[in-house]
Amino acid sequence: MDKALIPEGVRRCSLPAFGIWILVLAALIGWGVYAGVVVLIQALNVTGLNNHFGFGLYITADLAIIALGAGAFFSGFLYYGLSRFFPALRELHKIINLAVIVGFVCYTGALAVLLLEIGQPLRGWFGYWHANVHSMLTEVIFCITCYAIVLVIEYVPIVLKNRKLDAIHPVRIFGHTLHDMMAIFALTGTFLSFFHQGSLGGVAGVLFARPFAYRTGFFVWPWTFFLFILSAIASGPAFTALVCRSMEIVTRKKLVDRSVYELISKIVGTLLSIYILLKIADTVYWAFFLSPELGFKLGDYYRAPYGMWLLFTEIILCGVLPAILLTASRGRQNHFIVFSSFLLVCIGVIINRFVMTVQTLATPVMPFDKWEVYVPTIYEWAPIIAMLAYCALILSLSYRYLPLFPREKELNTIS
Repeated sequence: MDKALIPEGVRRCSLPAFGIWILVLAALIGWGVYAGVVVLIQALNVTGLNNHFGFGLYITADLAIIALGAGAFFSGFLYYGLSRFFPALRELHKIINLAVIVGFVCYTGALAVLLLEIGQPLRGWFGYWHANVHSMLTEVIFCITCYAIVLVIEYVPIVLKNRKLDAIHPVRIFGHTLHDMMAIFALTGTFLSFFHQGSLGGVAGVLFARPFAYRTGFFVWPWTFFLFILSAIASGPAFTALVCRSMEIVTRKKLVDRSVYELISKIVGTLLSIYILLKIADTVYWAFFLSPELGFKLGDYYRAPYGMWLLFTEIILCGVLPAILLTASRGRQNHFIVFSSFLLVCIGVIINRFVMTVQTLATPVMPFDKWEVYVPTIYEWAPIIAMLAYCALILSLSYRYLPLFPREKELNTIS
């Protein structure tokens, strides 16, 4: 029965080996669900969150995984929106299915963890029914929800390509019809994602009572609004490529042509260069002009454990260095350099989301305030690990039973 569900012409690991892997992931998910139930029953006092840290690991992970999941909407935008003008972008067809699934698991996983962060999930509908139209978070709530629905719609045609389902005529017709409409959904998702990615940064940038995060900007949009968009579209494709390469290493197969990685390297290198130049300009203006006007020096924002090493790692090590490597043609020809650069880009975005949440709240803003240190508890780590296990579970099931990679059969000789 299992073999009948596997895509035709490709090999997968044995069912017992796959079953053991699924059991490991299920155990991690169960552990996280148990921790989540404890949080819901005993409230957030079992976490490291307190009066100083209303945001912590939950929000940091949510912001990071939403940024890394941006490969779905941006790859869709490039493939469905721009490939007719730039034929080279048609190469993304070979990885677009994976990009959709990565986006799907990232967004649905983030929404699941968000249920714990809001403290009282039974009142989660308040944000929709009693929307604060003056808050950027309202736009975030609606756009993330709508885009999660769009990702479900984009995922359905991929599921319907399963051998057994595709053999059912009405199902096949429905799947093909959805596939033909995919450009509409992809471009709709692009519109929704651009705004909520930006507004997540805008929420931090308008906090004038928190000088570490506060920025001036363009009309109602602080500079962080645009920087969050740029960092997401630079890191999203890099994360998708990392996931694909990880699957190749685990399965010991070629899943996409090397030309796909080369194209993504050019895209990421270009976007990262633009982002990091603007990030440096923003940081210089914030450190030497905006902050002094508010009565703060650069050194006031960095104390152990949130030292200057975070700033150096985010901008130089995970920004400037991979930007240089990926924009150089010699760097893009080296497999190790390419994927090391992709990893650095993803780490840089995670650090950025961390400092814009945790470090922002840790920094004293009044003379009588002191530096606070946030330490997440096991009840925060467990749901995050469970979310990652959930992502791995969906990716594993999708790879085993769905034809994700159009070139897999041709790239791997089956004896």
